[in-house]
Amino acid sequence: MSASTLPAAPELPGWTHLSSGKVRDVYTPAATSPWAGRDVLLIVASDRISAYDHVLPTPVPDKGKVLTALSAWWFEQLDDIVPSHILSLDVPDAVAGRAMICRRLTMHPVECVVRGYLTGSGLVEYRRSRTVCGIALPEGLAEASRLPEPIFTPAAKAELGGHDENIPFSRVVAMVGEEPAAALRGISLALYARAAEIALERGIILADTKFEFGAGPAGGLVLGDEVLTPDSSRFWPADQWIPGRVTPSFDKQYVRDWLTSPASGWDRGGDQEPPALPDDVVERTRSRYLEAYERLTGRPLELS
Repeated sequence: MSASTLPAAPELPGWTHLSSGKVRDVYTPAATSPWAGRDVLLIVASDRISAYDHVLPTPVPDKGKVLTALSAWWFEQLDDIVPSHILSLDVPDAVAGRAMICRRLTMHPVECVVRGYLTGSGLVEYRRSRTVCGIALPEGLAEASRLPEPIFTPAAKAELGGHDENIPFSRVVAMVGEEPAAALRGISLALYARAAEIALERGIILADTKFEFGAGPAGGLVLGDEVLTPDSSRFWPADQWIPGRVTPSFDKQYVRDWLTSPASGWDRGGDQEPPALPDDVVERTRSRYLEAYERLTGRPLELS
């Protein structure tokens, strides 16, 4: 599904639709809004799900609520390291539980990825060159190997429908400047260390994650977008982690596996849009997202 075929964003009293991405719809305050005149955005997490750079035609019920509630919880856990963009969860009833009012930021054009374990695109590069984003790693690592220390492996953001590009730190410096680049790396590593510790206390390994930052009115870094959700992170059950083997994730792996299986009939390398997801894949994915929220926060998600 391309940007031109995304479902129409809902009309919300007091808010004007600004843009839509793979998962989120963004609004600005209308003249009738209590937030009128404030430099804020209403960010709504839909139930859309994406895979392999496509927005799929089948939503996953309650996914948007998981992303919003889990991000809000993590923002609280991390606020002493860096402030976040969230201002309020008092949103229109039509999007209650799946939206937040946030300060508008000037976003840095960098996906701040931190990896503590070797998997995914990092493993592909490591097998080729023994590096990840230009960072040399020791010999003998395999799928799901824990790295000697977490590494900052940034990516350049892609447009909707494109694929983020892993880049070396030197390119981040060229894009944003030396001091901002160092701050992005340092704060990202600090956030990962805190989050990985919290997750492990709950029996979950944070294999890797990505952060997005913007500049606030005073110019300092502010944590934006979503944070430490199954969409932006690779969470593994600690009791199922075995170095050298693929570890099941609390994310959309059921979706990826089905799309690449013969049952889907979809050619990932072709120009055909992905097919609708079967009910069982949707339900198992939904359950995985809810389980991630409940295990991390220690409480069930309020779905009413």
